[in-house]
Amino acid sequence: MNFLAHLYLSPENTEIMIGNFIADHIRGNKFSHYSEAIQKGIHLHRAIDSFTDAHEIVRTSKRRLHERYGHYDGVIIDIFYDHFLAKNWANYSQIPFEIFTQSIYTLLHNKKQILPEKTQELLPYMMQQDWLFNYQFIDGIHEVLLGMNRRTKGKSKMNLAVEDLELYYVDFENDFKLFMLELIAYVTLKIKEL
Repeated sequence: MNFLAHLYLSPENTEIMIGNFIADHIRGNKFSHYSEAIQKGIHLHRAIDSFTDAHEIVRTSKRRLHERYGHYDGVIIDIFYDHFLAKNWANYSQIPFEIFTQSIYTLLHNKKQILPEKTQELLPYMMQQDWLFNYQFIDGIHEVLLGMNRRTKGKSKMNLAVEDLELYYVDFENDFKLFMLELIAYVTLKIKEL
């Protein structure tokens, strides 16, 4: 799952949310300097990633992309699934989507000084281009994929992935909806363990 799903799956605790958001920019176990709640968020992020990577529904989604994108298939599926979460937001949250995304930007901006350097570098682009809100639109997903492709110097071919999203749109959306039910149940239990 990508940024939006990790943020959504965080309990109503801003520090856990921050940890869940920054986890990809934390190497190994070098996060003991963070508060206990931020550490929980990092652990939650990693548990979500492990559950997602091992899940058969996600593997089914990846198989549609693997021949064209190789090991980038998982990154693309994470972005596609964020699209379906954004598009179907009202089915998963009572908070209006725009209010949720703006509150996230405010939170991250206000806590910028504690974020890892890579996260601090990413945040202005994320806010200026309103990535979270624009995930609901295919054009928004295309922009994200173009940026990802640039970061891989064109090796990933992710700039083409919107073609696959449109080709298998119903299949990917069905995969997402089934998987999300299981992921929410898993996270509910995992949070109690943490």
